[in-house]
Amino acid sequence: MDNRNLSQYFKSIVDQDRCAVVICNTAHEIIYMNPAAVERYAKSGGAALVGQSLLDCHNAQSVEQIGKVVAWFAESTDHNRIYTFRNEKENKDVYMVALRDEDGTLIGYYEKHEYRDVETCMRYDFDNC
Repeated sequence: MDNRNLSQYFKSIVDQDRCAVVICNTAHEIIYMNPAAVERYAKSGGAALVGQSLLDCHNAQSVEQIGKVVAWFAESTDHNRIYTFRNEKENKDVYMVALRDEDGTLIGYYEKHEYRDVETCMRYDFDNC
């Protein structure tokens, strides 16, 4: 395995995701937004949000919940994913996911959107999807 470029592989995985991915450190600073996130949050600043506090984008109740989740992540390396809400309008479930270093230390988190729509593309349709 070519470890010197491993980070490029992981970045490519995140960048190809159709769902918005906003990655934060444990100080709640937005450190990366994939292209889908930049587009989704364009009205709020898009790429200019990188370096800003995620907490500034949420109401007091959400800020409190985010703090509780991050504290829970820090309690145990077994605490890595938690369901946060259902968005019926977009037919998706939303989770917060812990990010850890090689030793299991919490280094950040991101929000994972899982859409529940049935795929409309035909399998292996190279021309239309």
